[in-house]
Order: sequence, then structure tokens, then C-alpha cells
Amino acid sequence: MRIGLAIDAACDVPQAFIEANGITVLPIAVNVDGQRFVDDRAPAEIARFIERNLGGRSHSAETEPSSVEDVQRLFLERMVGEYDCVVCLTIMATRSPIHDNVIKASFAILKNYRPIREAAGRTGPFLMRVVDTRNIFAGSGPAVAETVRMIREGRSPAEVRERAAHVADCSYGYMLPRDLNYLRSRARSKGDRSVSLLSSMLGTALDIKPILRAHRGETAPVGKVRGFEQGAQSLFDYAARRVQAGLLVPSLSLSYGGDLDVMRNLPGYDALVRACADAGVEMLESPMGITGMVNAGEGAMTLGLASEDHTASF
Repeated sequence: MRIGLAIDAACDVPQAFIEANGITVLPIAVNVDGQRFVDDRAPAEIARFIERNLGGRSHSAETEPSSVEDVQRLFLERMVGEYDCVVCLTIMATRSPIHDNVIKASFAILKNYRPIREAAGRTGPFLMRVVDTRNIFAGSGPAVAETVRMIREGRSPAEVRERAAHVADCSYGYMLPRDLNYLRSRARSKGDRSVSLLSSMLGTALDIKPILRAHRGETAPVGKVRGFEQGAQSLFDYAARRVQAGLLVPSLSLSYGGDLDVMRNLPGYDALVRACADAGVEMLESPMGITGMVNAGEGAMTLGLASEDHTASF
């Protein structure tokens, strides 16, 4: 059985990883300051967004995840004739409608695929398996990496889906924003009052940065640090400790809203690289997608890993 993988564009994984594993990306349209971008993880489009210097104005951007009709068209035109089953991973359903859109689209896809498969010379039914990673940005990376591994091993659709869902439940995604005022403005534009005016003013004045965690469909602050570099050091040190303790998936994801060399020069990065090398853990580093930069701000960093339940302290 030929199994394919589709991911939400807000899942931050490297373009080279996407291409090497034949992953299909469900795009997100982003409209900001009269300009339109298509977030499909293509490096050229990410670079175009950064070059336009839209970072300070993106908090009011409108994002449009693939609609039900978009998903139907993508699957019926491209995927049902190529694969026998497609596993689709999305960012947390509590933060984006894309998961529900894929579920709704699946009904029409499974109803109308037969003539297309026959024309492509394929026999047998077409299957879809949709998994909510219950995380965002680099936090979705471990579930994507494990799904790829399971497909490579020739596992059944049921096994792939079950394992992907388990890893999603055990995934921890962390975000370190660079501009707290931007984060507050973006949250307010979406009706989220979780970052108060007072906290953002004090955070800016004192250079206090929150460390935010996404886990099992919920996001909340789990620590605060003084300065972005100190925050990066704390986050990298934590990740190195989890790597040394043993991860459920031998992959760790990082994304940065800008030039990756800036992230690689942050304190604690080299020690994390060594810890991953010693433990045989693959580091999946990618520029943050346009959707991530719109929501977290340029210069933000996210990190994802899958681990047994634990309490992180920063």
C-alpha cells in the first residue's frame, strides 16, 4: 500500500525534509498591508515576506487556511490517483479551522474518488487518516517526523495514525517571542486577551520575555526570563536535558522567524547540537513559516520535542 503524507503549512519542518519525503503542504493565504502571500513553506515566499519588512504591521494580518473546497480539489486532483492512503497532520484544532476543514472535505473526497483512481489505473479503496497534532509550528515537528518514519517502515494506515496520535499527545512545543507588544497586538486582533496590556508594558520596559508552551491543544506561559538571549539559553538547556533523558521520537524541531544563522549563534545552541549528536537525535531546523511569523512576530523562536510527561521549569 502506498501511503502519502500531507501537512498544514503551519507545521514548521525544513523544506528539504518536505521534498525528500514527498510531503504535500496544505497552503495558508496571508493578507497583510494590501499584499498577499501564500504560505506553502516555500523558501522564496518566506524570503519575500521578510524582505518586505512587514513585521511591525503583520499583527493585523488575515490568514486563510485551506478551505473545505481547496482540500477537496487538492486530494481529488493530485493525491487519490497517486496514493492508496493519505495521512494528514494539522496544527491544533483549538487554534485553526484547518483540522475541521479536512474532516469535512474527507466526506466528499471519499464519495467521489473512484472514477479518478480508475482513470489513474489504481484499484482498491482510497483511505484518509486525519490527525490533530495538538501543537503549533515546530511543536508539530515530532509527529511529522514519526509519521514519516512509520511510512518508511511500511506500517499499516491504522498503525501510522495510532502512533502519530500518541506522539501528538506527548509533544511539547515552546515559543520564545522577541516582541511582547507585537504578540499582545496580534492576540487582541484575534480576540485573545491572554497577554494583558500591563504585562506587555512591563515586559517591554524590563525586557522580560515569556516562554510559552503548547501541549495537548492548549497554550500557556510556563516561565519568564530577562532578555531574548537568556530565554534562548534557558530553552536550549531544557531541550538538551530532555534529549539526555531520552525522547519518544529521535527528532527535535526548531524554527526561527528570520535568518537561521541568528538562531545558531544564540547562547546554548552549540551545547544542544552536541547533546543531540551524542544521543542520535536528528535536528530539524527551518525558517518559521509566514503564518508563524504573523502570529508570533519576526525574530521569534519555536522548539518542539516528544517526551514522557514532565514538569518544565524555567
